[in-house]
Amino acid sequence: MSELPRTQALRCFITVAREGTVSRAASVLKLTQPAVSLQLKALEESTGLQLFNRTPSGFTLTEAGAALLPLAHKAVAAASDFKATADSLKEAQRGTLRVGTILDPEFTRLGPFVRSLATSAQRTEVFLRHGVSDDVLAQVGRGELDVGYYVDATPADQLAHHSFAERSIEDGRFVLAPLLSYDYRVIAPIGWSDKVMGKDWGELAQLPWLATPMHSGHRRLLDDIFRPLGALPKRVAFTDQEEAMIDFVESGICLSLARDVVLAPRLARPRHFVVADRVKITCDLSLACLAARRHEPAIAQAFAAVRAVWNVKPAVAGAGAARTRKVAKNV
Repeated sequence: MSELPRTQALRCFITVAREGTVSRAASVLKLTQPAVSLQLKALEESTGLQLFNRTPSGFTLTEAGAALLPLAHKAVAAASDFKATADSLKEAQRGTLRVGTILDPEFTRLGPFVRSLATSAQRTEVFLRHGVSDDVLAQVGRGELDVGYYVDATPADQLAHHSFAERSIEDGRFVLAPLLSYDYRVIAPIGWSDKVMGKDWGELAQLPWLATPMHSGHRRLLDDIFRPLGALPKRVAFTDQEEAMIDFVESGICLSLARDVVLAPRLARPRHFVVADRVKITCDLSLACLAARRHEPAIAQAFAAVRAVWNVKPAVAGAGAARTRKVAKNV
């Protein structure tokens, strides 16, 4: 015998031995009678042995067939175990991705992103960890997260003609894939209109501000603006909830940043705040990863998936893509 019998032939051998006829075996195996007969013929030819005695009443095992039947059972069982183990290993090797999230899921299109990964050919399993922007980036840097959403100011050279090409920060340590450009506006209590309208950042630095977590994008963006002016502003209240920021401002005690998309619905109805008219910070929402891991399969898949969700075409960053993280704009 030149090679091992095929599992299908062994199943036919076992079933005919048990059922006693080709017709009953074919019914059990959901095959045609000729197909079962061909399998038996091929098995007998490959072994060079007659396995059954053919009688008018059915099939009975020969001495050789009786000796080989227990081994056929073991071979079929081993094949089943092999397939089950292979399937288990395949399932265990399903891709996993640890994602750091920020802001609200609707704004970051988190749901469609996760669904895209979960239903892809690789069936990536996603683990989410919510936090603030700089903490998420730090966890990506330590390898605790694979990718994470990140907010930073749009580079000054891209404000006029924004590019969504990937770019690097932190001296090339991280790669960012920009997904959306949006504005943070400065809001003030309704009675402070004369204090903020027509004012620049230096003048606004003299007023009390709302504090946000130390590693939040809000805190970093404002500190990057105010620190070069000589001093950070006085902070008189604290919150880590974006909706509460507007409530603090409307209470009449401080200034705050607010995303334009959060302000838009409130501007259409009576409100108790004003929006400063000369300053804003244009930012990018990006997906970030370590540059050294950018082309790992799971991360490459995540970048492709998030670009598809945001309908952003992939582009290659130029030599001048590395940048700092501070941009403020007077308007």
